[in-house]
Amino acid sequence: MITGPTSGLGAGYAHRYARDGYDLVLVARNIARLDELAAGLRAADGIDVEVLPADLADAADRAKVADRLAAGVQVLVNNAGFGTSGDFWTDDPVQLQAQLDVNVTAVLQLTRAALPPMLAAGSGRVLNIASVAGLVPGRGSTYSASKAWVVSFTEGLANELGGTGVQVHAVCPGFVHTEFHQRAGLDTASIPGLLWLDVDDVVSESLADVAKGKVISVPGLQYKVLTGALRMVPRGLLRALTNTMGRGRGRT
Repeated sequence: MITGPTSGLGAGYAHRYARDGYDLVLVARNIARLDELAAGLRAADGIDVEVLPADLADAADRAKVADRLAAGVQVLVNNAGFGTSGDFWTDDPVQLQAQLDVNVTAVLQLTRAALPPMLAAGSGRVLNIASVAGLVPGRGSTYSASKAWVVSFTEGLANELGGTGVQVHAVCPGFVHTEFHQRAGLDTASIPGLLWLDVDDVVSESLADVAKGKVISVPGLQYKVLTGALRMVPRGLLRALTNTMGRGRGRT
């Protein structure tokens, strides 16, 4: 099962798992794009594709997806998520709550639903798509906080699952060429080209890390170096650098 598969990283994982011969369950809000993606994957890879329309900001829809997971899947990719522009104190509280529900609550509930059948089978894998923003103080308050939760949740759960045959991983990409920033209304014109990653490279490198058993995957050499170096910088200085160089205002 892949959430948010109709564009960006979600589409990249869908195509990769389809090429690897997995049947897929695709979860997203846009039914037309879901159907188009499913038809293309069936034709190209000869796999079975189940389409499950759902808005993960909605409790009833999350429950519907959780019910499907309770029937069992081999792999769950918690990819759905979004950011917003604007400052925290001016953003619509309803939008902020929806972001929390998709980025955090859905990850918690869907992972909880997926694990019992995986544990009963003695095998399974959960990939939680986080972000470099979850590893360091980010430019955006709520988005960075949600991804930090995903990283911490994944690390703690990985410890709990040791020896069960079930694995959980957090993928922490940096800037990736997707629709994410455009949908969030974020200006990316000032971001250096060196910091941009391609979807296929992120997918390939993250799955290679997963195969090696790495709980945290940071695709891209530039981001491995960056996150490694930033971990050595005091948090106060890091926040100051983010504010000075990253223009910390104007996004959540």
